[in-house]
Amino acid sequence: MWLIFAVLSSVFAALTSILAKIGMEGINSNLATAIRTLVVLAMAWLMVFLTNSHKGIHEINSRGWVFLILSGLATGASWLCYYKALQLGEVSKVVPIDKMSMVLTLILAFVLIHEDFTVKSAAGCLLIGAGTRIMVL
Repeated sequence: MWLIFAVLSSVFAALTSILAKIGMEGINSNLATAIRTLVVLAMAWLMVFLTNSHKGIHEINSRGWVFLILSGLATGASWLCYYKALQLGEVSKVVPIDKMSMVLTLILAFVLIHEDFTVKSAAGCLLIGAGTRIMVL
């Protein structure tokens, strides 16, 4: 089931970039990010209430809150930078560089949460890096 959601995530992420580039023509990138964020916020809370997940909010411990807040701050910073990059650059160059986050994520997962970093992971990171370089030249 995770694979279906991962593929759908990829499709929606692709649409996000194209729709954002078209939609923010002549609009400040920070304002565009704020509008997008409001829509995402509304959708997320709608899903929380539709699935009765809101009952679990009291079960979140302080460590969970701290890391979820930090993750939210990182997401916000990422989105602000991404939208500014989309506004200034070509989608075909911005998106591959943004997706270098996969390489950084794998490295951080190895260093910070001690996930395995295999030969296959290293090879994938090198190929993603090389592919990104080729695409943005």
